[in-house]
Amino acid sequence: MDRKKLTYTIISLLLAIFIWLMPSGWLGIEGLTVVEQRVTAVFVLAALFWVFEIIPIWTTSVLVIALLLLTVSDNALWFMRDQAEGAPPLGTFISYKALMATFADPIIILFLGGFFLAIGAKKCGLDKNLMRVLFKPFGTKSEVVLLGVMVVTALFSMFMSNTATAAMMFVIVAPLLVERPESGKGRIALALAVAVGANIGGMGTPIGTPPNAIALKYLNDPNGLNMGIGFGEWMMLMVPFVIVMIFVSWFILLKLFRFNRRRLEIVFESSDENPAGKFKTAVVYITFAGTVILWMLDKATGLDASVVAMIPIAVFCVTGVVGKDDLRQINWEVLWLFAGGFALGLGAGDTGLLKHVIDSIPFSQWPPLVIIIGAGVLCYVMSTFMSNTATAALLVPVLAAIAAGLGDTLTPWGGVTTLLVGVALSASLAMALPISTPPNAIAYASGVFTQKQMATVGLLVASVGMVLAYAMLILVGGLFFKGA
Repeated sequence: MDRKKLTYTIISLLLAIFIWLMPSGWLGIEGLTVVEQRVTAVFVLAALFWVFEIIPIWTTSVLVIALLLLTVSDNALWFMRDQAEGAPPLGTFISYKALMATFADPIIILFLGGFFLAIGAKKCGLDKNLMRVLFKPFGTKSEVVLLGVMVVTALFSMFMSNTATAAMMFVIVAPLLVERPESGKGRIALALAVAVGANIGGMGTPIGTPPNAIALKYLNDPNGLNMGIGFGEWMMLMVPFVIVMIFVSWFILLKLFRFNRRRLEIVFESSDENPAGKFKTAVVYITFAGTVILWMLDKATGLDASVVAMIPIAVFCVTGVVGKDDLRQINWEVLWLFAGGFALGLGAGDTGLLKHVIDSIPFSQWPPLVIIIGAGVLCYVMSTFMSNTATAALLVPVLAAIAAGLGDTLTPWGGVTTLLVGVALSASLAMALPISTPPNAIAYASGVFTQKQMATVGLLVASVGMVLAYAMLILVGGLFFKGA
């Protein structure tokens, strides 16, 4: 560990210990119990570790769950369950079984199903075949090919990891980046198109990017907001928004980076070899189509999206499409990060900490629109410098509790969905720096543009995107997200 990270580690640990041991009255939260104060300390430690990336962000989640189990669960260390004389009330301990269950939360299963589909598509060549078909309508005119790169990237990013999508797309556009003259700006537009397309496309479905799934979890929590928002409902509102944002971003890229050449042609390597075999290929095609259709028709079928996600998992395992070696390709880090974020939310909610925090802050006296827009801006700023998944994991549980406390005051502005979905979209729109998202880092590694150029595009896209996103949620969001 270098000196800088060591310094951040010491500061983070000392601050968390201080919050753990300080008199509860110093926090300014009336009625705070010992257990709630411990959760606050763990929350602060997790936030600092995520912000400074002292250790890999998924390992912070593992640490969070371990700390919560040992200190605030009903199966915590024995001395953690003893009340010291004269100390504040211990408070409510969390069920250790509920904490353990965060590892298999329905949202995690939903994402796991998406990973299985991505692995199957790659093994049988479904991804490349789809790309050949999807790129055909865009011809060879430079500006239209740029639009094609963004559209295809966004489409794949709706159902695949945006990181994997960006990496795959760069393999395809790499020859075009080499061909472009060094003085030409078209190559910059192509490289940035992959990153922007991947970031925007993820907003289209609940599995497109983790912040979407986190927001949906709290919106649909039967013990909380219980909105009952379906996979198809999300897509009905968000896919048109993605389409609009693709055209907005395309216009921005064309204005900033004009092409010198009129003609571009994307060439796919032709190969008759199919390592997966005809049977497995047929299984993948049928399962992929069936899963997506069932996701989109979840309200009609009554099947939850996480239940549908078990179909590709089961089918691909039984038929051998996905073997034990393929499991290494799954982005387990994201799933572990989910679990840690859900555990924090569970800890803060079940112990009563969130209720006490909300009661201590006069949110009811603040204009609802200030709360809604302020939450989005805060999320955008945080996501620019740290993982958007970690940002959503920190903010969404708190905002869900705030929304529950505000009641109908948010209704004129689109309700609680505007607050939580707005935060999810703000996280995805944070793409101003190479460190903001993995697709940004992949694009920046190509070396064809500067950080300033990425920041310019990212800020312009985000500015327009946030205005359009909140206008959409406030004006028509209620028509799509009507609640259970």
